[in-house]
Amino acid sequence: MRRTLFALAVAFAGVASIGAPAQAYCVGCAVGAGAIGGLAAGAIIGSAIAAPPPYYAPAPYYAPPGPGCYYTRQPVWDPAIGAYRRGPRILVCP
Repeated sequence: MRRTLFALAVAFAGVASIGAPAQAYCVGCAVGAGAIGGLAAGAIIGSAIAAPPPYYAPAPYYAPPGPGCYYTRQPVWDPAIGAYRRGPRILVCP
């Protein structure tokens, strides 16, 4: 990731430096453009270097239920249909 951002920053700086032709009647234009380009390149490179490493969550762990435990569904009354319907899975440990 850092190499990619660094390569993009270098390419951007190279294109920005040759993109505008030099003009003899504007003395401060080249200095201002160089300063802005340098600040932009520095911000891009600095943010790539200072970025924290990506966080990867640990893989989920599915443990089997203990001895004598089992999963079942209990019926749930649904007033919208006026009848019982299948409920959520719950773990029952006697």
